[in-house]
Amino acid sequence: MTASTRRSEAVEADIMMYDLLVVGGGINGCAIAREAAINGLSVLLVEKDDIGAHTSSASSRLIHGGLRYLEYYEFRLVREALRERERLLQAAPHLIRPLEFVVPQSGSQRPSWMVRAGLFLYDWLASSSMPRSRRLNAKDRLLRLALKTADSGFVYWDAWTDDARLTLANALDAAELGAEVWTRAGLVSAQREGDQWEVALDTGQSVRARALVNAAGPWVSELLNRIGVTTKSKVRLVKGSHIMVSRLYHGRQAYLLQQPDGRVVFALNYDSDFTTIGTTDVPVDTPEDPRIGEDEIDYLIGAANRHFQYPIGRHNVVHSWSGIRALYDDGADDASAVTRDYVLELDTHGPAALSIFGGKITTARALAEDAMAKLAPVLGLSKVKNSRGRAFPGGDIGDFDAFLEQVRTRFPFLGDSRSLRMARAYGSRLFDMLDGVESEAAMGRAFGDGLTAIEAKWMRSREWALTAEDALMRRSKCAVHMTEAEREDFVRWWNSEDGAVELEI
Repeated sequence: MTASTRRSEAVEADIMMYDLLVVGGGINGCAIAREAAINGLSVLLVEKDDIGAHTSSASSRLIHGGLRYLEYYEFRLVREALRERERLLQAAPHLIRPLEFVVPQSGSQRPSWMVRAGLFLYDWLASSSMPRSRRLNAKDRLLRLALKTADSGFVYWDAWTDDARLTLANALDAAELGAEVWTRAGLVSAQREGDQWEVALDTGQSVRARALVNAAGPWVSELLNRIGVTTKSKVRLVKGSHIMVSRLYHGRQAYLLQQPDGRVVFALNYDSDFTTIGTTDVPVDTPEDPRIGEDEIDYLIGAANRHFQYPIGRHNVVHSWSGIRALYDDGADDASAVTRDYVLELDTHGPAALSIFGGKITTARALAEDAMAKLAPVLGLSKVKNSRGRAFPGGDIGDFDAFLEQVRTRFPFLGDSRSLRMARAYGSRLFDMLDGVESEAAMGRAFGDGLTAIEAKWMRSREWALTAEDALMRRSKCAVHMTEAEREDFVRWWNSEDGAVELEI
């Protein structure tokens, strides 16, 4: 039975009952749904838009401990994030890869001894298999390759991820463990009736649940008002924006650029053509339709031009994105100083409601584990299982480089660029997608940037991609490399009978 069939039957049958209703399909909601399903609970996750459509597809795409958080004495958060970094590298080696970061010291507001001490503490808290940080001198190629005036610096290691696909991987695993995931299904109202929640969705459906999780991210306060729950905690909305420009330097390394105002900005190469620069920290009042501001563009251009040899201007910006981070409001005056830690607040005045404040993509799995520990007593779980040793869908590949070689040997017609992109996106699931495919022609119609009909239909039937934007911007990122004509052609095909397939999740 397909997900769409289950949903239509729910309208005709009695109102469906679940142990847990998770509201919000960002990284936190999907991770909680996954942990709940691991524990054998009946779970429904509802998302008013697409999986990861907002904050969870608009990050800096880093899995990291948060080196700069050490300045705010967030030692517990950094240690937890670094432990999660190691777990995620093992659980999703296709989606997450180690990344070398260069920290130039020229013009830094922080003395070298302070940066060296911070990196030493970072290494110690990590206790990982990654290389340890080290000092660079002016002759080191990592400084000479791209930077204008860098007479010294440091190197340390963290990791990169595809944020939208990591969020999707959590949702996929939750579904394969028995959870139901409904996209384009927003919560209209929820009332406590006896020992359960009575919930109405904007699809016209109603469901019941023994407990409700408010993982609405930037909309957490709005949802609290809608369901009539009062909490002590508050959320702080901060916009983070990024720009993408033509590639500024060679190599796979990233740069952490220290700014005169004390902030840091990351520069990372994306594919073979672009460099991304971000992020900003701009307080906002509402989460609706975040867009990069003119002052943010100028700030990020200035951040790059202080350091890189190749100067850029507004004409070099080929793409930008902005996301609203829903941070726990700890009262800090400066948006950059607001904690990136999370707070979980459980209300048990009737059937339980757990609200999520803050968090970051790196610690989403740990947050979900903590959420289950809070929910376990009210849901009758005497022992809580966790996902610490569980691979994400497609993650059972071992060493990624060896896996990529297998892919290229099995499917030589993919070519180097497409095989790398698809191996990263799907991991071992790529063998399922291309089962029986022996040539490029057998992949169906080509749309540009290596995207073909077989992959597009996989995203639609297996990954909840309901619109062309879902497929191009979040599932594949192919839109970045496609021409406007290619994108328009894909949209026409997607909306035609040829592009329509039945959802199989």
